[in-house]
Amino acid sequence: MSADWTQRPEGGSWFAIRLIRNIARHGGRALGRACLYPITAYFLCVRGPERRASRAYLARVLPRPPSWRDVARHLHTFAATILDRVFLLDGQLQRFDIRVDGLDLLRAQFERGQGALIFGSHLGSFDALRVLVLTRPEVQVRVVLDKTHNPALTQLLDALNPQLARSVIDAGQDGPSVVLAIKQAIDEGALVALLVDRVHPGEAGVPAPLLGDPAPFPTAPWLIAAALQVPVLLAFGLYRGGNRYELVFEPFSDGLMIERSQRREAVAALVRRYATRLQHHARRAPYNWFNFYDFWHVDDAAPHEPSRTDAAAGAVAGRRAAVRRSA
Repeated sequence: MSADWTQRPEGGSWFAIRLIRNIARHGGRALGRACLYPITAYFLCVRGPERRASRAYLARVLPRPPSWRDVARHLHTFAATILDRVFLLDGQLQRFDIRVDGLDLLRAQFERGQGALIFGSHLGSFDALRVLVLTRPEVQVRVVLDKTHNPALTQLLDALNPQLARSVIDAGQDGPSVVLAIKQAIDEGALVALLVDRVHPGEAGVPAPLLGDPAPFPTAPWLIAAALQVPVLLAFGLYRGGNRYELVFEPFSDGLMIERSQRREAVAALVRRYATRLQHHARRAPYNWFNFYDFWHVDDAAPHEPSRTDAAAGAVAGRRAAVRRSA
């Protein structure tokens, strides 16, 4: 069970993904959901790494040993959120019962006209968070995504909403370009959302306790937040079955300030705080975990050399600290 999630192949060809999209759009969500059962059966019977990763995770989060039904439910939940992307990105919000907790935090941010970072994860549907763009068109939301990962699904679904596609900040760029693009968006008052639970190969990571054992988390998002010194919100888009979603926004920081000499300890403390919240929501919605690989791999928990994004963020933070000292 590989711990390198970027090496896992896509769960479907261009033809299969286009087929489910056309069935969903022309046959409706009910017919599309009927197709989820053979898709779930395929992953349950054929995709051994994902099946084993699901069972290993469920053994941590459930109060009992997971059965094959639990694994099937886990895979079906993932497939259901992928299907719903077609409708969410196509603006068909009337199909869903979406409850939002913490919307007052976002409203306050809007009113200040100040940009902020929204840290999400692969717990639940990150696309459900994009409905903010559709429900509040005056709010600019930029999403940081690696367009090279799952290109067939990403390109196909982004074609449903060109406006959202244009708003994506490509995380596949070099580190300084990513940091500068995020800074520019925040300076324009945008909310910049990014996923902060997976360590890319070669990226610096730090371990934090999660569901019984240390798990590796990337350091770059926290260094970027410290460099830009903007508010940080946590976001979780939890699928609750049927057509129900729960969007949760939580305050995390009004602005991170990390001294260069204490950077390692400070980032580790931030990651532990974040992991505590991730664990809390994973227990609330255990079948929403969509990291289908060995998330707790011991080798991944070891520190890596800083990536270009880490270095770029660290350089910005260092310059800001020097300015504060000289002021």
